[in-house]
Amino acid sequence: MRYRILLPLAVLAAIGLVLVLKGSEIAARSYMNEAEAQAGTTLRLAVSALDGHLKRYEALPALIADQNNIEALIFDPKNEGLRARTNAYLKEINALLTSSDIYVMTLDGATIAASNYDSPVSFVGENFIYRPYFQDAVGGRQSRFYALGTTSLKRGYYFGSPIEIDGIIRGVIVFKVDIDSIEASWGGGDDRIFVSDPEGIIFMTGSPEWLYASILPLTPDRIARTEASRRYADTKLRELPVKRGSFAGRDVMMIADGRAEKEYLVVSQLMPEAGWTVNVLMDTGSVRVQAQTVTVAAFLTLCLAGLALAIIVQRRARLNERMQLQAEARNELERRVAERTADLARVNSRIEEEIAERRLTEQRLRQTQADLIQAGKLAGLGQMSAALSHELNQPLAAAKTYTETTGVLIDLGRIEEARDNVSRISALIDRMASISKHLRNFARKPNEKLGAVTLDEAMRDTLEIVAARLKAADATLEIKIDPALPAVKAGAVRLQQVLVNIITNAADAVEGLDDRRITVSAGRDGDKVTVSVRDRGPGVAAAIRERIFDPFFTTKGVGKGLGLGLSISYNIVKDFGGSLSVADHPEGGAVFLIELQVADGNLLEAAE
Repeated sequence: MRYRILLPLAVLAAIGLVLVLKGSEIAARSYMNEAEAQAGTTLRLAVSALDGHLKRYEALPALIADQNNIEALIFDPKNEGLRARTNAYLKEINALLTSSDIYVMTLDGATIAASNYDSPVSFVGENFIYRPYFQDAVGGRQSRFYALGTTSLKRGYYFGSPIEIDGIIRGVIVFKVDIDSIEASWGGGDDRIFVSDPEGIIFMTGSPEWLYASILPLTPDRIARTEASRRYADTKLRELPVKRGSFAGRDVMMIADGRAEKEYLVVSQLMPEAGWTVNVLMDTGSVRVQAQTVTVAAFLTLCLAGLALAIIVQRRARLNERMQLQAEARNELERRVAERTADLARVNSRIEEEIAERRLTEQRLRQTQADLIQAGKLAGLGQMSAALSHELNQPLAAAKTYTETTGVLIDLGRIEEARDNVSRISALIDRMASISKHLRNFARKPNEKLGAVTLDEAMRDTLEIVAARLKAADATLEIKIDPALPAVKAGAVRLQQVLVNIITNAADAVEGLDDRRITVSAGRDGDKVTVSVRDRGPGVAAAIRERIFDPFFTTKGVGKGLGLGLSISYNIVKDFGGSLSVADHPEGGAVFLIELQVADGNLLEAAE
């Protein structure tokens, strides 16, 4: 069925293509007729302007030749007075008639008077016997000639007339007419206008680059005839790169213009009296574009018509096919909807299970994190237990000694001294209670909310806990914290735990070294307070710097730590909305930086 439809369409397309091509040719001929008519109008205007300009001067040479001064000079050419008066007269007439030059010659071709006698290119004394206009005038004819002046090197049209006295030719008078003004009017238009001589050499043109170029081959005969008359003086002639052809039944000319080649329709008219041919060249580019536009439009119209026909022919067949496809698509869609619904139900069930598992995992993670924090604290307590037992043993031994001494003093009746011993025993008991209080707070799981905490108080409580570890490591703690620093957003017990962990690690790092100083300093930077803990130990290697806050990562020996202290401290500071980082100091050792936010007004009011 499809082949039965396509075969007639192919035949119609072939017929339509032939019609389009034939119509394109007809359109091109029509546009070329319009272009030729337009070029013809331009040609008539150019010919009329040239002819009118030349006829203004046609009769003047014969009239001027009858003047008494000129006739007298012809008989006595060496008379300086006559020559001076004639030169002045010719100059005045030349200015009045706006011609180019007027000059008088004797029969031997010598110029004896000229309107340009006082110019650097004066014709006086020059001999133009070789010029055709002189030869024709000597023969008794009114002559015409166009050429490039051999003396002035200026183009012009020459009118020559014999000077007859008593029926005898005694000399020749010549008018040279300037043609530059007419030529200047030809430039700037879309059409190219030029005047060529019988040898095909361009003498006048609105395109200066074409001047003195030939549209015909420069054969030896043509060159010889041109040189004999010295029409173009010593100007070097050349051939214009021209190719002939035809388009839409008209002769056309292709001329290379730079790298491009343009095609022109040529319309010419011979001016036999002037001895030249006026040519008008019209660019055929617009004609070709119009013809191509018509062809494309016709082709598109044919395509649209063929497409509409194909749509109409195939519509009935496509309608049945579309209905069948729609039925199949409907069944397929229902099947896919059922499958997708089942898939979505299974996916929803899995998502709900995953959400439940994730919530349970988050609860376990929070519990594990709390247990790890507590384990880290207990591990820290275990590390400090040996040193703290020493701290407790000293007050206990002193209390025992004071007790025994007190009994002896009472027996001796020295009551005041015994009372002083009792006061000393009470002070030792208070000291042991203070140490145990801080240890108990440190070991307790924190449930505190964030509030305003002063760094000065936090450091005082921290010193009570780390004093024993610092003493065991023989380390010196330098504290440079300004009491005027603002309170920070934190939890007192958890901040104390962070400071204990970091200072304890610093004590481990400097133990056994020559320089065992640990420096704790703090300063404000905008809305944040930065606490710096610097030791003089070996520092933190770059290879482990990124892992130092990971859980269970430790650089200490077996049995000396769980690797949880820094990880717990990192998470605690993060909960405060701050940050904990480590770097190497330029002068050696590690620097831990705790960055905390300054407590806002609401936290300060709650603390009060």
